[in-house]
Amino acid sequence: MNLRALTRGDAAVAGAAVLLFIASFLPYWSCSGRYCGGPNSSQNAWSTQLFPILPSIYLLGIAAAVLILVQRFQGAAAANRQVLGLRLDQWGIAFSVTALWTSVWSLGGGASGLSDLGISHGFGAWLGFIALLVLAGAAAASPLLPALKAPLVTDRPAAVPYQGGYPVPGQPGHPGAPAQPGYGYPAQGQDPAFGAQPAGGYGYPAAGQPQPGQPLQPGPVQDAAAPAPAPVAQQPQPQPAAPAADFQPFWFAVPAPRQLAPKDNPAGAPVGEVVPGTWYLAVEQRGTALVAQLPDGTQGVLADASGIQRG
Repeated sequence: MNLRALTRGDAAVAGAAVLLFIASFLPYWSCSGRYCGGPNSSQNAWSTQLFPILPSIYLLGIAAAVLILVQRFQGAAAANRQVLGLRLDQWGIAFSVTALWTSVWSLGGGASGLSDLGISHGFGAWLGFIALLVLAGAAAASPLLPALKAPLVTDRPAAVPYQGGYPVPGQPGHPGAPAQPGYGYPAQGQDPAFGAQPAGGYGYPAAGQPQPGQPLQPGPVQDAAAPAPAPVAQQPQPQPAAPAADFQPFWFAVPAPRQLAPKDNPAGAPVGEVVPGTWYLAVEQRGTALVAQLPDGTQGVLADASGIQRG
């Protein structure tokens, strides 16, 4: 279940369902005439005398919202699951429209005759109609309007160094980043002799220096007539290769759910899924494909990188 896969249209559907549930406890009929059992008597949709108002309007609308949200929570894995030829969200849209149609007829049917008896629709009936109007409209328009298809919450990546195997630009270890002084090492521009310890360690002579208690050994005297030794040719030391213009990791988001293939076998079974509303880190590029890393550390190949949004 992926909560970040919810869209603005799904939030409208959920809010309308909550409003519809509250409306079911408010007065559906209000009676203030002489034919009523008492002054200002009323009944809500849960009254058995108003059956089948409750299941055909209120419960049907709530069931429609549940089906739509369950389909969205399952993500791309349930895109091809069908019940009697329709997906769960398609059944939800049909139920919401049916509940709205029933609510319209219950508000208009016999209204003139009931008003003569002092009976009128209460606040619960009108609030339920408004909730169903929002529910059916959001459910039917969410796949069509970009404003309702947009993710409900968009997580921006935090400005922290990436802890994986690829350094982030501007952080230590990245080519071109300034060297950071470590503990016990002088910073750039600092005198190395200031506070520095001798090569042999603090309180100990370096290699080749006389040890305490040993006499000084005279060094070899070079004969002035002897020819100077020929300089020894220095072998060229291998230089490290200059860093090439490698791929730089970046954050990205996808416009629609997409599968990640294994890094070693792009034709294998998917190892994960990237969904809208979440930022992922691209750690490698393979032609037009990207190697993306999920929040749990799983890495996979994103073959379809079209339409992505860079962070």
